[in-house]
Amino acid sequence: MTKVQTSIPKNKIARAASIMGTGAAIGANFVKYKAKSVLKSEGAKEEFHEDTAERTFDTFSKLKGGPLKVAQMLSLDRNLLPKAYQEQFSKAQYSAPPLSYPLVVKTFKQELQRSPKEVFDSFTPIAVAGASIGQVHKADIDGKDYAVKVQYPGVANSLESDLKLVRPFAIRLMNLDAKSIDLYLNEVKERLTEETDYTLELSRGQELIEKSSGLKNIRFPKYYEEMSTKRILTMDWIEGVHLDQYYSQEHSQAERDQIGQALWDFCHFQVHTLKEFHADPHPGNFLIKDGELWVIDFGCVKKLPEWFYDSYFSLMSPEALADEALFESLLCDLGLILESDGDYERGILIPVFRESVELLSRPFSQPEFDFGDPKYLDEIYQFGERTGDDAELKKLTSSRGSAHALYLNRTYFGLYNLCGSLKAKVTTNMPEFSSGS
Repeated sequence: MTKVQTSIPKNKIARAASIMGTGAAIGANFVKYKAKSVLKSEGAKEEFHEDTAERTFDTFSKLKGGPLKVAQMLSLDRNLLPKAYQEQFSKAQYSAPPLSYPLVVKTFKQELQRSPKEVFDSFTPIAVAGASIGQVHKADIDGKDYAVKVQYPGVANSLESDLKLVRPFAIRLMNLDAKSIDLYLNEVKERLTEETDYTLELSRGQELIEKSSGLKNIRFPKYYEEMSTKRILTMDWIEGVHLDQYYSQEHSQAERDQIGQALWDFCHFQVHTLKEFHADPHPGNFLIKDGELWVIDFGCVKKLPEWFYDSYFSLMSPEALADEALFESLLCDLGLILESDGDYERGILIPVFRESVELLSRPFSQPEFDFGDPKYLDEIYQFGERTGDDAELKKLTSSRGSAHALYLNRTYFGLYNLCGSLKAKVTTNMPEFSSGS
C-alpha cells in the first residue's frame, strides 16, 4: 500500500524544526561514525553517508518545494555528492511520497471551484508520481486519459525561507563549499519561482513544442488550458516508460541509438536555433513509447542572451582552442578570468578551463560519438573530483563566470549522462558559431 502524506509543514518555525531535528539526529550519528572510524571499522564512512542520505531525503521529501528541488538537482551531479546521496536524492525526480487526496481536493476547489471528480469522470485518489513541487494523478473524460499535475500547498510562499534553511544544512552536513552551494541555491530560487507558476509552464511549453514539432522521433503531450490554472496543469496521459527505467531494460542498440539521437537533436535545436531550452535533464522528465522520446515537462526553461551564447560557444571552436590569446580573451568575456588576475592566477586557471572546454566539446569534434564507451564520462568525473579536491583551485574559481553557464553546463552534462546511460552512438556536429562567422 502506498504511504501518503496528510500534511506539509507550512510555517517557518515548523519547517525549520524539521530540518534542525534531522540535523541533530545526523550529528549524533556523526559521533557514532567517528568512533567507528577510530576503531577502523570497515565501511564506517559509507554507513554514515547512507544513513545521513536516507534521513536527509526523508526530511526534504516531507517538506517538498525548495528542499526537495535542491535534492533533485544535486542528484544529477556525480562530482558534488557521495554515491549514497545521489541514489537517495534521485528519488526526488518522480517518486516522492504523495500527498493525501483531501489536500488535492482542497487545491481543486480553490483553483477550479470544483472537486477532481466533478471535473473528470475518474481521478486516481493517490498520485501516480510525485516530484519536488507537485504530484501527478491519472484522470479520464469519456475514455480519454489525462495526466493532472497538482502543486503542493504552500510551495511558492515558503520558497525564500526554505532556501535559507537548506543552505547551512547542506554546507555542514553534506560537506559542500559555501560558494558552491550558493550557485545551486540561486539557480533553484530563480527557476523554482517560475516552476511554481503552471500557467507560465503551459504557455511556454506550448510555444517550445510548436517550434520543436519537426524534430524526428520527438513527441510532446497536448496541454489543456481549460482544465489548468496556476497550480493545476492538465495534459495528455502518455503510457510510456521513464528514461531511467528504460535504460535499465534490454533494448536493441539501434533503438538506444535512436533515443540518444532524439535527445541530442532536441537539446541542440533548442540551444542553437531557439537559444531557449529545456534546462532540467533528469530522467523523470522523459518517457519512451514505441521507440520515440516524449518530453513531458517544461517547468524549467532557460533563455540565453546572444552575447553569452556567442562567447560560450566560440570558446569551444577549434580556432579558440588553437589560439591562446583568443582563448584567454573569451575567458575574460565570460568573467572566468578577471582583470585583477595576475600571472600566477592565470597560470593555474587557464589550463583548467582549457581542459574543461576540451572535455565538454569533445563530442562535437567528430561526426559520430559513442557515449556507450565509459571512458569519456569517467574522464569527466575524474576531472571533477580532481579539481573539486584542490583547495587552492576552489578558492580561485569561486564566484566567477555567469549564472547562464550553470544552466547550460548542467543541461549538457545531463545530456551526456543520459546518452551514456543509454549507451547510445549519436551523430554529432559542431554548431555554427555566431562569433566571427
